Amino acid sequence: MILGINACRARSGGAIAHLVGILNQVTPAEFGMHVVHVWSHPKLLAALPEVEWLIKHGPPDLEGSLAQQLWWERFSLPGELQKMDCSMLLNVDAGSICRFQPAVTMSRDMLSYEPGEMRRYGITRAWLRLLFLQYVQARSLKRANGVIFLTNYAAKVIQEFTGPLPNFAVIPHGVGEAFRRRSADAIRSWPPSAAIRCVYVSNTEMYKHQWQVVRAIADLRRRGHPIVLTLAGGGEGRAQRKLNDEIAVTDPQHEFVRMVGAIAHDRLPDLLAESDIFVFASSCENMPNTLVEAMAGGLPIACSDRGPMPEIMQDAGTYFNPEEPASIAQAVEKLILEGSFRQSVAKKAKVLSDQYSWERCARETWMFLAKTRENAAMLEH
Repeated sequence: MILGINACRARSGGAIAHLVGILNQVTPAEFGMHVVHVWSHPKLLAALPEVEWLIKHGPPDLEGSLAQQLWWERFSLPGELQKMDCSMLLNVDAGSICRFQPAVTMSRDMLSYEPGEMRRYGITRAWLRLLFLQYVQARSLKRANGVIFLTNYAAKVIQEFTGPLPNFAVIPHGVGEAFRRRSADAIRSWPPSAAIRCVYVSNTEMYKHQWQVVRAIADLRRRGHPIVLTLAGGGEGRAQRKLNDEIAVTDPQHEFVRMVGAIAHDRLPDLLAESDIFVFASSCENMPNTLVEAMAGGLPIACSDRGPMPEIMQDAGTYFNPEEPASIAQAVEKLILEGSFRQSVAKKAKVLSDQYSWERCARETWMFLAKTRENAAMLEH
């Protein structure tokens, strides 16, 4: 079996980490795949391992405009797959418009399938884009011979749009070993000698609610807690303006809110290691990778109660309504005030994170690919 991987537009940190993870952890030959071809952009290709069974392709069109990328994927990629004698295609994004079959398609996005979240954007270009993505992705998932979801929550919600899919698997991402360096027993004594360092890692979007977190931290400071907040991720547009406006009102002297912008993924373990509490206030996720990374880092976590977050963290932290600053403040304050509870949930989260390994993700992915190809071959005959 020769596998082709369509990673044309896999540019997010999670998509890149996933492909690196599944290609580094196992040898596909164990599952009957002796050659793997990957089509993608130079940044992703450079991150992939240099092994004889992996052949990388970087067509110039994938560095061009979005229109060029789509044209190449739709009209050139099928021919490339046939030329390389590929017997199956893995689309790492549900927005694929390549019609090669048999194919397994991954579902990564949730925003297009959450009507309440889409309404945050109003009738704007962003809303129209999400509506178009919903149509393209649902069609791609329905055409695929197999579908990979990242969480049970995503599988349930998205199939309300696509209808029941006959062949799918739920295979969560893994988490890098660099995030596991700190022992759960190494959580600092409380209260710390200096400020309580709270961190929220995520790009600034309407459904991430960073401005509500700022209000909550300000409330906790008024109650006498020496807490400071680091926001890592960066952003632009309406959400960033709301965040900037809130900081201008709540912390005009920049005493307790620090924005560090986008941060390289390999620097995140150090950022988490120097923090005391992790806050995750997103109301829409397919799989919350940064939440799992904080769990692996042994941090006490205050988390949004929306989407797949309760599925991932279970009872290993505190939950809040991400649209209510009072709820966020209450969840964070519980971690501050209750030492034994804080220690127990941090340790429990770290244990839960052990199931999110790249080796497990890789093996389950290759097994599902092999099974789907076998089923497709049986139908052909």
